[in-house]
Amino acid sequence: MITVSGWADTVLVCIVLTSFVLLGSSRLGACIRVVAFQGVLLGFLTLAARQDDPSLRAPILALVSTGLKGVAFPWLLFRALRDANVRREVEPFVGYGLSMLIGTSFLAGSLWLAGRLPLPSPTISPLVVPVALFTMLVGLFLIVSRRKALTQVLGYLVLENAIYAFGVGLVEGTPMVVELGVLLDLFVAVFVMGIAVFHINREFDHIDADRLSALRDWAG
Repeated sequence: MITVSGWADTVLVCIVLTSFVLLGSSRLGACIRVVAFQGVLLGFLTLAARQDDPSLRAPILALVSTGLKGVAFPWLLFRALRDANVRREVEPFVGYGLSMLIGTSFLAGSLWLAGRLPLPSPTISPLVVPVALFTMLVGLFLIVSRRKALTQVLGYLVLENAIYAFGVGLVEGTPMVVELGVLLDLFVAVFVMGIAVFHINREFDHIDADRLSALRDWAG
C-alpha cells in the first residue's frame, strides 16, 4: 500500500518531469497540455496533503483547482492559440537544449538550497520545497527566455503552480476562502492575458514579445 508520502513523492516527481518537457518543447499546443496536466497533478497533491482532514475542504479545493488549472485555463489558452494561428515557438531567446541544461542546474540548485532552509513544520514529502523552488525557477525562466506572449503566459501559470504546491505542502489551516480567492484572481489574470494575446495578434499579426518591445522603444 502506498503511503501519503509515497503518493506525494510520485506527484512531485511528475511535476519535475513536466517542467523539463516544457523547457524542451517547441509546440505550443503540447506545452498547454503539459501545463494542464500539472494542474491535475496539483489536485492530487492537494488530496494527498489533506488526506487526514475529515471535512470536504480538501476535495472541494482539489476539484476547483483541477477544474481551473486542468480545464478552464487550457481551454482559454487553446482558444487564444487558435485565434493567433501560431503552432510552435520559433527561435526562442534561449535554445531548447540549453534550456534543458539550465533546468538541470535549477534542479540541482533547488535541492541544495532546500536542504539548508529551516522548515516550520513536518511536510508531506521532503521533495515539496525543492520541487516548488525548481518549478518556480522554470516558470520565471519561461517568462524571460521565450519570444511568444502565449509561452510567457504559460510561464506565469507554471510559476503560480509552484507557489500553489509550496502552500499546499507546507501551510496548514489556511482558510479556504483565501485559497479560492487566489484561484479566482489567477482565473481573471489568465482570462485577461488570453484576450490581450488575441488583440495583439489581430493588430500586429504576431505575438512576439521582442518585436512588441522594439515597437514600444520606437514609439517612445
